[in-house]
Amino acid sequence: MSQVVFITGTDTGAGKTLLSALLLRHLRQTGVQALAMKPFATGSQADSRRLSRLQDGMLPRPLLAPFFFADPVAPLVAARQARRRITLAKALAPIQAAAARCELLLVEGCGGLLAPLGPGYGALEIIARLRPRVLVAARNRLGVLNHALLTLRALRAAGVRPAAVVLMGCARPDVSARTNRALLAELAAPVPVVELPFLGRGASGEAAVKKNAKKLKKTLASLREWIKLGAVADGSATAARSGKSRKGPLTAARKAVVWPRF
Repeated sequence: MSQVVFITGTDTGAGKTLLSALLLRHLRQTGVQALAMKPFATGSQADSRRLSRLQDGMLPRPLLAPFFFADPVAPLVAARQARRRITLAKALAPIQAAAARCELLLVEGCGGLLAPLGPGYGALEIIARLRPRVLVAARNRLGVLNHALLTLRALRAAGVRPAAVVLMGCARPDVSARTNRALLAELAAPVPVVELPFLGRGASGEAAVKKNAKKLKKTLASLREWIKLGAVADGSATAARSGKSRKGPLTAARKAVVWPRF
């Protein structure tokens, strides 16, 4: 049975794609039959295409990027403009189908944890239903402490303890970058906090990912070990694959975010 790892972020541009690409490369190079997908995307398909090249095109487009919209707006808005209604059940189906094709599936989120993806749900609802391991990508800059802690609090309310928070380096780091990791590790304990340096403007390119995954082998191996430590609170391996979850965490997730009536 495959394991699902959901890579969310504190915001758009937090570094989810680069983290997904590096981890995908590392896992495949170390013998794990890993695949990656990005269920929701708007504005550009560049992210999903990068992931596809790194896994030799092993996922067909309907599973690699099932819900893409050209307008660079929130998926819920884009779907409404296209007169489409993507329910939570429809969103879960391609994730479960992709998971059945591999040993470990990386699911890259769209925007932040609470970005509206469909009627009445966002990434938090998908996580609460699938019960995956969760990695949180966050830009290492001023404000990250607040953004990361808010994300962790929402996950905790849903009964989810992330595998790790990953601070992604910036081209021009501000002074807070020197202390963010240590303080966040203190405030987020027992959730591990790791830091990836800024890898250059073209870091998400295929050649750069392959080079940097080798360079960051020890850090990526640590992430893999934290992912393996066990299932999230109140979730079972069976639930992760079937899409079923215990009532408690899902109810908690809905209480954590009061969604408007769509």
